[in-house]
Amino acid sequence: MGYAARRVGCQKLLGMRYLVKARVKSGREPHLVRAIDDATLGKGSIAGDEYLHNMEQARVNDQDVATWVETCFCDQPLAEERPYWEEYFELLSVKDAHSRRNCRHENGTEPWACCDCDCTKRLEERLATQGTSFSATLRASND
Repeated sequence: MGYAARRVGCQKLLGMRYLVKARVKSGREPHLVRAIDDATLGKGSIAGDEYLHNMEQARVNDQDVATWVETCFCDQPLAEERPYWEEYFELLSVKDAHSRRNCRHENGTEPWACCDCDCTKRLEERLATQGTSFSATLRASND
């Protein structure tokens, strides 16, 4: 069963892609590296290993702002994920990653389209051309 299909625990079952921008809180860098290495980042969350995937795909700019694409099925964006992210990050913005009218689930043309949609992959491919690898930058700053 895929990640999106497991995300039934949230109250409202509407999936949406969000572009998350965040900065690691001062002094939390080594703790974040450890949580990633130990695969404990997001432990206990219904989102499972999605946190690790997000950190692997995240990009960072020259102002140390990390950006990643997050799929969320909660009524309020990142309602499930926010406490896990806020342990390490100051969340700067959480915005729709693409127009809701183009989302087949959101516009009603295909319920649960997010489960098999490739828009996250396309968004991550586009994001990969910006900045540098967040994971590599985080590790280099903690060596």
